[in-house]
Amino acid sequence: MNTLLNNSDLFITGFRNTLILFVVAGFFALILGTIVATLRVSPIPAMRAAATLYINVVRNTPLTLVLFFFALGYPKLGLVEIDFMTAAIVGLSLYTATYVAEAVRSGINTVPVGQAEAARAIGLPFTQTLTLVILPQAFRAVIPPMFSVFIALLKNTTVAAGFSVAEAGAIRSNLSERGEPAMAGLLWVALIFVLLVFILSFAQRKLEKKWKVVR
Repeated sequence: MNTLLNNSDLFITGFRNTLILFVVAGFFALILGTIVATLRVSPIPAMRAAATLYINVVRNTPLTLVLFFFALGYPKLGLVEIDFMTAAIVGLSLYTATYVAEAVRSGINTVPVGQAEAARAIGLPFTQTLTLVILPQAFRAVIPPMFSVFIALLKNTTVAAGFSVAEAGAIRSNLSERGEPAMAGLLWVALIFVLLVFILSFAQRKLEKKWKVVR
């Protein structure tokens, strides 16, 4: 307990940045992933191919390499300068979006074909059929896998510590510099992560119960 109380500034700063990474990257990953999922089921072959290529390339690349590119490779391209925190958010968003896309696509596949056919029969174009009929049902069906993706994102934020982002993964090294016991610090970090995952799991159960798809 002394390790936590005596170094509360490190823990507050670390987990504040962790939550910022999680919330912001999760928001953008959800939007991008949904867009990519819609491209995967698009009637246009070029769009399906582009979405498939993006998912296969990014998802099969280790997250460390993705963050390594944005932290060290991106600045050499001569584009708009971004700090390490922004670079971590971009990398986590692009990486997590691939898993969101596959979760949403699996949800789309659970919607009966008759729903889309009925929408087309009353004159709805593909875009409206997708946004008004298919996606609302798909999201209800993918609550468990979607929360699994976000739980993985929460834990993946610790990788950003290796790229000068002062989040929870960097607490141990900072404690060592202060002469504090590293093991005690790691245990507190693990305990707080368990608490955060428990909160996400609780939210998942609540949403799953509220939006349960009646079969």
